[in-house]
Amino acid sequence: MTLSLFDQFISPTLLGIPLIAIALTLPWVMFPKPSLRWVNNRLLTLQNWFICRFTHQIFQPINIPGHKWALLLTSLMLFLISLNMLGLLPYTYTPTTQLSMNMAFAVPLWLATVIIGARNQPTHALGHLLPEGTPTPLIPVLIIIETISLFIRPLALGVRLTANLTAGHLLIQLIATAAFVLLPIMPTTALLTSMLLLLLTLLEVAVAMIQAYVFVLLLSLYLQENV
Repeated sequence: MTLSLFDQFISPTLLGIPLIAIALTLPWVMFPKPSLRWVNNRLLTLQNWFICRFTHQIFQPINIPGHKWALLLTSLMLFLISLNMLGLLPYTYTPTTQLSMNMAFAVPLWLATVIIGARNQPTHALGHLLPEGTPTPLIPVLIIIETISLFIRPLALGVRLTANLTAGHLLIQLIATAAFVLLPIMPTTALLTSMLLLLLTLLEVAVAMIQAYVFVLLLSLYLQENV
């Protein structure tokens, strides 16, 4: 039973070929493309409004040089939301439940913000390692603590996204299994369990969107510190 719970997180294969590439490509196929008409349809208008609002919200506190990241972070936000939402459909696979993939997103982007800060403002970047007004005996300890907290940021990004999605999928599977087992024995309890499953599914839809937003928001905060 323990193994069957985690089988859903194994990358599916067809004839020995991993299908994770198809799972990563599918979101880009689903996005509506701009047309040559002057008036767009409702779906494209809604998508453009969402992208504009998100970009404005994220990059409002960031300096002008950091606005070059707008296209990258907005694309990453749409990509993560699409992967998380598609993973909630039956007989699908969620690539963002893999820690290796989330770390592949987090580490290069976090490292890029650190390199930008070290190149453009080296004194300011090093100043983050030692808060102003620190007593002299605490200086070595605080430098070590701040350095560890700096290098743990990408790990926190990847683990947060992986843990939240994995826990949600496991809860959905456990409650769905309980409802299926209880149906012939206690129909009333099974009905209540099914209602709980519906509420949990709605919660997971919200978690899928919120975690993608938090991932990009934290990256924008790291960028704000170094630009």
